[in-house]
Amino acid sequence: MSLNPFPPLRRGLAACWRALDATRRAVFNLIFLLVVVAILIGIFGGGAKPLQDKTTLVLSLKGPLVEETPGGVRDAVLANVSGDVRKSVQLRDVLAVLDMAGKDPKIGAMVLMLDDLEGGGLASLREVAAGIARFRATGKQVVAWGSNYNQRQYLLAARANEVYLHPMGGVLIEGFGRYRNYYRDALDKVGVTVNLLKVGAYKSAAEPYIANGPSEAAAEAERYLNDGLWATYTTDVEKSRKLPAGAIMNSINQLPEMLEAAGGNMAKVSLDAKLVDGLKTRDELRQMMMTRGAKDIDGNSFRQVSYSDYLARLRPNMMGDAVGVVVASGEIGDGMAPAGEIGGLSTSRLIRQAREDKSIKAIVLRVDSPGGSAFGSELIRRELELTRAAGKPVVVSMGNVAASGGYWISTASDEVIADAATITGSIGVFAILPTAEKVVDKLGIHTAGAPTTWLADAGNPLRPLDPRFAKVVQGSINHVYGDFINIAAKARKTTPEKINEVAQGRVWTGLQAKDRNLVDRIGSYGDALASAARRAKLGSDYRVAYLEPEVSNFDRFLGMFGSKAMASLGLGEHVRLGMASTGLPPQAALGVATDLAWLSDMTRERKPFMALTHCLCNDPMGGK
Repeated sequence: MSLNPFPPLRRGLAACWRALDATRRAVFNLIFLLVVVAILIGIFGGGAKPLQDKTTLVLSLKGPLVEETPGGVRDAVLANVSGDVRKSVQLRDVLAVLDMAGKDPKIGAMVLMLDDLEGGGLASLREVAAGIARFRATGKQVVAWGSNYNQRQYLLAARANEVYLHPMGGVLIEGFGRYRNYYRDALDKVGVTVNLLKVGAYKSAAEPYIANGPSEAAAEAERYLNDGLWATYTTDVEKSRKLPAGAIMNSINQLPEMLEAAGGNMAKVSLDAKLVDGLKTRDELRQMMMTRGAKDIDGNSFRQVSYSDYLARLRPNMMGDAVGVVVASGEIGDGMAPAGEIGGLSTSRLIRQAREDKSIKAIVLRVDSPGGSAFGSELIRRELELTRAAGKPVVVSMGNVAASGGYWISTASDEVIADAATITGSIGVFAILPTAEKVVDKLGIHTAGAPTTWLADAGNPLRPLDPRFAKVVQGSINHVYGDFINIAAKARKTTPEKINEVAQGRVWTGLQAKDRNLVDRIGSYGDALASAARRAKLGSDYRVAYLEPEVSNFDRFLGMFGSKAMASLGLGEHVRLGMASTGLPPQAALGVATDLAWLSDMTRERKPFMALTHCLCNDPMGGK
């Protein structure tokens, strides 16, 4: 009788599988139970410990200041894996904390710690500065401290009652405007021809790819824009610090001489220029705040609550009539897009959701966008038009940038409110069609075929641009520009001719746009909310509801466990080790890569072409 080993083996494997299955169920049940317990603790656990009297709010902002946290959960996990983990600070959160803390009797003062604030547009920073001023207006003291201050950080610090600097630090206000890279010769060397078709003498978005420097029109427009933004910045700082007009410009012009007289001590230069009130180390600041306020339980520091902890204490009102807010932040595409980007379909869906929500009585569209697809822009504008037709007011609040397509989507509104430092306008259209016939010629690659018409493969990037196709594209973007002008004229209650005079792709500051009837008034995000509520007859007791893309259960799970798990595997280190060096300094290499990636994005999968309403609006503040 022969022995068959397979039945016992099958029984053993089956037992192992049952054990694994039982373990899997137990683990997932345990995770589910932990999540349920955490939720119950959050709801019934009594919340955060109550604050004591004379608590100081420490406003330590880490990362760039943004309208909306960019990307989805999956993007955040991938960023963690690649080692590019970056925190960001939502503008609306900072404003909510400042306004609530100003009313909170337990909060006696505020300390600004801005070393880790890495970026933010001028309009957004001015919103925060105004929030700090509102906090001060309640009679509470604000103290700023930094190891150094760049011009972004200093704009906020200047709003404090007292500004302190580390003895080895300095305040560096540089001015606005940066040099841009131009790639005509570089692209010629590799054999790439960039064909640009546009409407608008000032429409300079694609100039870096067809020229070695700016056109006279573009240079003049950029100079006028930067001068306007710089005037707003210096006026804000000088008024906040009670400095005479022109003091900031004088300190920049005299910096070499002042630094030499101070023996190279930048902190002394900052003190002598009255940009700071004193020089203190961090421990000296801590001791000062302990003396002025109250000590913590251990007696080692002052009684305080961090920005993040205080933010977690805020409980949004979920009941009652609301002003709905749709954030349109980033470049405009046609389809679906995650938070921090604009999709013609996804943003339209949020607007439609707000329109159909009976508790939402008005909408604020918060715009921070340089534009993008004309088609995507029109999808969003049309949805706003339908919302107004349904009887719900729409108010546009312009942030750092609301240019080109960002202006297009702003036209379907009852009121347009811009910040003085908003970059807007850029009413113009272009199409960009790179071809690489010289590249394939160098490589010995040949193309051939038998299309039935000249148009069948007219968009082939490996062949020269057919003049007939160029004529078709130019005619199309001329038509889109005409639509843009007519839409803007109707919105601004003027003639297309009047709009054309201030259009042509030219950018303006918010103040300059107000003078040219492109916006209704200069104001804040809070002004836009109040206007929407007033138009909807909501009174002062209303809630603000943010319309955001839904997050899937998988993404929630990924957000809770994914990034930590992947980071623990050390995958990020492997990715970093695989990155190749360009030979350029890191910041320069990043700039070139960003520019060329933009060119690639603008032309990828857009057959036969796409009309673009995009402003290549560089951040005039530069750096971090």
